[in-house]
Amino acid sequence: MKLVSLAFIAILYCSSASAQLKTTVKCPEIDVNLLKGIVNKTVLPTSDPALINHDIPCATAFNATSSSNKCGAGVFYKSKDIYFYTDRDYVEIGPAFKGRLSLPLMNASRSSLFKYLGAPQIRESNWEAYETSYGILIIYFNKQNRVNKIQFSTKTAKNIQLCD
Repeated sequence: MKLVSLAFIAILYCSSASAQLKTTVKCPEIDVNLLKGIVNKTVLPTSDPALINHDIPCATAFNATSSSNKCGAGVFYKSKDIYFYTDRDYVEIGPAFKGRLSLPLMNASRSSLFKYLGAPQIRESNWEAYETSYGILIIYFNKQNRVNKIQFSTKTAKNIQLCD
């Protein structure tokens, strides 16, 4: 009887211990402040990849060194459509971004941007660059002249290096 009871207790203990090992990392809501150039109140375009991965722990790809990726080190969230290019000090937000933007720019019409950002520093046919207090904000447009990609950096228009 003692042996059966001991075996039963061992099985219960092992099943509860293995249940604790099966944890899924919960991805926090991603909140981007485009006027301050900051993500989730702590992550900057200049942040270290380890800090970004720590503060937003659900990355789909993580390159800690520049030699492992043609664009350099970075932390990438494909499921959220946001990418941190840490060697180049910029953040890219795609059209399928899942999170909050401080300004409702994604899919906004080109003609509506002035009320949020003022006049662009540089204006091209499919993108515009705006000077900010932290660096630069680059807005890309699709064929319908709607915003489909956003990049922001601590660098200026003269020294930013974007990844192709």
